[in-house]
Amino acid sequence: MNASAAPGPDVDPTVTVLIVDDDELTRTGLRTLLSAKPDLDVVGEADDGAEVVAAVTRLRPDVVLMDVRMPRVDGIEATRRLRALPDPPKVVVITTFENDEYVWDALRAGASGFIRKRAPSQQIAHAIRLVAAGDSVLFPDAVRQMAAGRPVRRDTSVTTALTGRETETLRLMARGLSNQDIAARMVVSLETVKTHVGNVLAKLGVGNRTQAVVLAFETGVVDPEG
Repeated sequence: MNASAAPGPDVDPTVTVLIVDDDELTRTGLRTLLSAKPDLDVVGEADDGAEVVAAVTRLRPDVVLMDVRMPRVDGIEATRRLRALPDPPKVVVITTFENDEYVWDALRAGASGFIRKRAPSQQIAHAIRLVAAGDSVLFPDAVRQMAAGRPVRRDTSVTTALTGRETETLRLMARGLSNQDIAARMVVSLETVKTHVGNVLAKLGVGNRTQAVVLAFETGVVDPEG
Protein backbone atom coordinates (compact mmCIF):
# COMPACT_ATOMS: atom_id res chain seq x y z
CA MET A 1 0.00 0.00 0.00
CA ASN A 2 1.30 3.43 -0.81
CA ALA A 3 1.50 5.73 2.18
CA SER A 4 1.96 9.10 0.53
CA ALA A 5 -1.46 9.87 -0.91
CA ALA A 6 -3.82 12.22 0.88
CA PRO A 7 -7.47 13.07 0.32
CA GLY A 8 -8.01 15.71 -2.32
CA PRO A 9 -9.70 19.03 -1.67
CA ASP A 10 -13.05 17.77 -2.98
CA VAL A 11 -13.25 14.96 -0.41
CA ASP A 12 -15.26 15.57 2.75
CA PRO A 13 -12.90 15.58 5.76
CA THR A 14 -15.12 13.03 7.53
CA VAL A 15 -15.28 9.64 5.84
CA THR A 16 -18.31 7.52 6.71
CA VAL A 17 -17.76 3.77 6.98
CA LEU A 18 -19.96 0.67 7.01
CA ILE A 19 -18.37 -2.48 8.50
CA VAL A 20 -19.47 -5.84 7.07
CA ASP A 21 -18.22 -9.02 8.75
CA ASP A 22 -19.94 -12.15 10.00
CA ASP A 23 -17.82 -12.19 13.17
CA GLU A 24 -19.19 -9.92 15.89
CA LEU A 25 -15.85 -9.62 17.69
CA THR A 26 -14.18 -8.48 14.47
CA ARG A 27 -16.89 -5.89 13.85
CA THR A 28 -16.63 -4.60 17.41
CA GLY A 29 -12.85 -4.42 17.21
CA LEU A 30 -12.89 -2.55 13.92
CA ARG A 31 -15.54 -0.14 15.16
CA THR A 32 -13.49 0.59 18.28
CA LEU A 33 -10.30 1.15 16.29
CA LEU A 34 -11.90 3.35 13.63
CA SER A 35 -14.06 5.35 16.03
CA ALA A 36 -10.85 6.58 17.65
CA LYS A 37 -9.98 8.38 14.40
CA PRO A 38 -11.51 11.88 14.34
CA ASP A 39 -11.94 11.89 10.55
CA LEU A 40 -13.69 8.50 10.35
CA ASP A 41 -17.33 7.89 11.27
CA VAL A 42 -18.60 4.31 11.53
CA VAL A 43 -22.25 4.71 10.56
CA GLY A 44 -23.29 1.07 10.80
CA GLU A 45 -22.54 -2.64 10.69
CA ALA A 46 -23.83 -5.70 8.83
CA ASP A 47 -23.09 -9.36 9.51
CA ASP A 48 -23.55 -10.72 5.99
CA GLY A 49 -23.22 -9.63 2.40
CA ALA A 50 -26.95 -10.19 1.90
CA GLU A 51 -27.62 -7.10 4.03
CA VAL A 52 -25.15 -4.80 2.34
CA VAL A 53 -27.27 -3.20 -0.38
CA ALA A 54 -30.07 -2.34 2.04
CA ALA A 55 -27.60 -0.98 4.59
CA VAL A 56 -25.80 1.13 1.99
CA THR A 57 -29.09 2.48 0.63
CA ARG A 58 -30.14 3.48 4.14
CA LEU A 59 -26.83 4.77 5.53
CA ARG A 60 -25.03 6.07 2.40
CA PRO A 61 -21.47 5.34 3.60
CA ASP A 62 -18.46 6.60 1.67
CA VAL A 63 -16.56 3.35 2.19
CA VAL A 64 -17.62 -0.23 2.94
CA LEU A 65 -15.08 -2.30 4.87
CA MET A 66 -16.06 -5.78 3.69
CA ASP A 67 -15.05 -9.24 4.88
CA VAL A 68 -14.28 -11.29 1.79
CA ARG A 69 -15.43 -14.63 3.25
CA MET A 70 -18.97 -14.80 4.66
CA PRO A 71 -21.38 -17.76 4.87
CA ARG A 72 -24.43 -16.65 2.87
CA VAL A 73 -23.38 -13.89 0.48
CA ASP A 74 -19.61 -13.44 0.38
CA GLY A 75 -17.71 -10.23 -0.14
CA ILE A 76 -17.24 -10.90 -3.85
CA GLU A 77 -20.94 -11.07 -4.66
CA ALA A 78 -21.74 -8.26 -2.22
CA THR A 79 -19.16 -6.04 -3.93
CA ARG A 80 -20.63 -6.90 -7.32
CA ARG A 81 -24.09 -5.90 -6.09
CA LEU A 82 -22.80 -2.62 -4.69
CA ARG A 83 -21.02 -1.72 -7.92
CA ALA A 84 -24.35 -2.07 -9.73
CA LEU A 85 -25.87 0.74 -7.65
CA PRO A 86 -26.22 4.20 -9.26
CA ASP A 87 -23.75 5.84 -6.86
CA PRO A 88 -21.83 3.01 -5.20
CA PRO A 89 -19.55 3.45 -2.21
CA LYS A 90 -15.91 2.45 -2.38
CA VAL A 91 -15.16 -1.05 -1.09
CA VAL A 92 -12.11 -2.25 0.82
CA VAL A 93 -12.10 -5.99 1.42
CA ILE A 94 -10.59 -7.31 4.62
CA THR A 95 -8.94 -10.70 4.70
CA THR A 96 -6.87 -12.95 6.91
CA PHE A 97 -4.21 -13.52 4.26
CA GLU A 98 -2.93 -11.05 1.65
CA ASN A 99 -2.90 -13.73 -1.06
CA ASP A 100 -6.39 -15.03 -0.29
CA GLU A 101 -7.77 -16.43 -3.55
CA TYR A 102 -11.06 -14.67 -2.85
CA VAL A 103 -9.34 -11.28 -2.85
CA TRP A 104 -8.50 -11.36 -6.56
CA ASP A 105 -12.13 -12.06 -7.44
CA ALA A 106 -13.26 -9.24 -5.14
CA LEU A 107 -10.88 -6.86 -6.91
CA ARG A 108 -12.26 -8.01 -10.26
CA ALA A 109 -15.76 -7.36 -8.92
CA GLY A 110 -14.87 -3.75 -8.19
CA ALA A 111 -13.29 -3.49 -4.74
CA SER A 112 -10.83 -0.60 -4.52
CA GLY A 113 -8.33 -2.64 -2.57
CA PHE A 114 -7.73 -4.97 0.34
CA ILE A 115 -6.21 -4.99 3.80
CA ARG A 116 -5.38 -7.66 6.35
CA LYS A 117 -7.71 -7.92 9.35
CA ARG A 118 -4.75 -7.85 11.70
CA ALA A 119 -3.14 -4.82 10.11
CA PRO A 120 -2.37 -1.94 12.50
CA SER A 121 -5.30 0.42 13.03
CA GLN A 122 -3.40 3.28 11.40
CA GLN A 123 -2.92 1.20 8.25
CA ILE A 124 -6.61 0.26 8.08
CA ALA A 125 -7.63 3.88 8.62
CA HIS A 126 -5.19 5.05 5.96
CA ALA A 127 -6.58 2.49 3.50
CA ILE A 128 -10.07 3.87 4.05
CA ARG A 129 -8.86 7.43 3.51
CA LEU A 130 -7.04 6.43 0.32
CA VAL A 131 -10.04 4.84 -1.36
CA ALA A 132 -12.33 7.66 -0.22
CA ALA A 133 -9.95 10.02 -2.04
CA GLY A 134 -10.19 7.94 -5.22
CA ASP A 135 -6.96 5.99 -4.85
CA SER A 136 -6.51 2.25 -4.48
CA VAL A 137 -5.08 0.03 -1.76
CA LEU A 138 -2.82 -2.52 -3.39
CA PHE A 139 0.13 -4.39 -1.97
CA PRO A 140 2.24 -4.89 -5.11
CA ASP A 141 4.01 -8.06 -3.96
CA ALA A 142 0.74 -9.71 -2.92
CA VAL A 143 -1.02 -8.67 -6.14
CA ARG A 144 1.83 -10.01 -8.25
CA GLN A 145 1.78 -13.28 -6.31
CA MET A 146 -1.95 -13.68 -6.92
CA ALA A 147 -1.60 -12.74 -10.59
CA ALA A 148 1.32 -15.12 -11.15
CA GLY A 149 -0.87 -18.13 -10.44
CA ARG A 150 -3.51 -17.20 -13.00
CA PRO A 151 -3.64 -17.75 -16.77
CA VAL A 152 -2.84 -14.77 -18.98
CA ARG A 153 -5.02 -14.09 -22.01
CA ARG A 154 -2.84 -11.92 -24.21
CA ASP A 155 -4.86 -9.03 -25.60
CA THR A 156 -3.06 -6.36 -27.59
CA SER A 157 -6.28 -4.36 -27.87
CA VAL A 158 -5.67 -3.09 -24.33
CA THR A 159 -2.41 -1.34 -25.18
CA THR A 160 -3.70 -0.41 -28.63
CA ALA A 161 -6.56 1.49 -27.01
CA LEU A 162 -4.19 3.46 -24.77
CA THR A 163 -1.62 6.11 -25.57
CA GLY A 164 1.97 5.53 -24.50
CA ARG A 165 1.58 7.76 -21.45
CA GLU A 166 -1.67 6.06 -20.48
CA THR A 167 0.00 2.65 -20.72
CA GLU A 168 2.85 3.92 -18.55
CA THR A 169 0.30 5.23 -16.05
CA LEU A 170 -1.44 1.85 -15.95
CA ARG A 171 1.84 0.02 -15.32
CA LEU A 172 2.71 2.38 -12.48
CA MET A 173 -0.77 1.89 -11.03
CA ALA A 174 -0.10 -1.86 -11.09
CA ARG A 175 3.02 -1.25 -9.01
CA GLY A 176 0.84 0.27 -6.31
CA LEU A 177 1.82 3.90 -6.87
CA SER A 178 -0.62 6.63 -5.90
CA ASN A 179 -1.52 9.48 -8.25
CA GLN A 180 0.97 11.73 -6.48
CA ASP A 181 3.77 9.18 -6.84
CA ILE A 182 2.91 8.60 -10.50
CA ALA A 183 3.06 12.36 -11.10
CA ALA A 184 6.51 12.50 -9.52
CA ARG A 185 7.74 9.48 -11.49
CA MET A 186 6.42 10.78 -14.83
CA VAL A 187 7.37 14.40 -14.03
CA VAL A 188 3.89 15.72 -14.76
CA SER A 189 1.23 17.49 -12.74
CA LEU A 190 -1.22 15.66 -10.50
CA GLU A 191 -4.07 16.86 -12.71
CA THR A 192 -2.38 15.31 -15.75
CA VAL A 193 -2.14 11.98 -13.95
CA LYS A 194 -5.81 12.16 -12.98
CA THR A 195 -6.64 12.77 -16.63
CA HIS A 196 -4.53 9.76 -17.68
CA VAL A 197 -6.19 7.56 -15.04
CA GLY A 198 -9.65 8.69 -16.13
CA ASN A 199 -8.80 7.94 -19.76
CA VAL A 200 -7.48 4.49 -18.84
CA LEU A 201 -10.67 3.60 -16.97
CA ALA A 202 -12.91 4.89 -19.76
CA LYS A 203 -11.01 3.17 -22.56
CA LEU A 204 -10.80 -0.15 -20.72
CA GLY A 205 -14.44 0.01 -19.67
CA VAL A 206 -13.75 -0.56 -15.97
CA GLY A 207 -15.21 1.12 -12.91
CA ASN A 208 -12.08 1.92 -10.92
CA ARG A 209 -8.29 1.82 -10.99
CA THR A 210 -8.10 -1.53 -9.19
CA GLN A 211 -10.14 -3.22 -11.92
CA ALA A 212 -7.80 -1.63 -14.46
CA VAL A 213 -4.80 -3.13 -12.66
CA VAL A 214 -6.42 -6.58 -12.54
CA LEU A 215 -7.13 -6.34 -16.28
CA ALA A 216 -3.53 -5.28 -16.92
CA PHE A 217 -2.23 -8.44 -15.26
CA GLU A 218 -4.83 -10.71 -16.84
CA THR A 219 -4.11 -9.48 -20.38
CA GLY A 220 -0.33 -9.44 -20.08
CA VAL A 221 0.11 -5.66 -20.12
CA VAL A 222 1.94 -6.10 -16.81
CA ASP A 223 4.09 -9.16 -16.16
CA PRO A 224 3.70 -10.40 -12.56
CA GLU A 225 7.20 -11.84 -12.79
CA GLY A 226 8.65 -8.55 -14.01
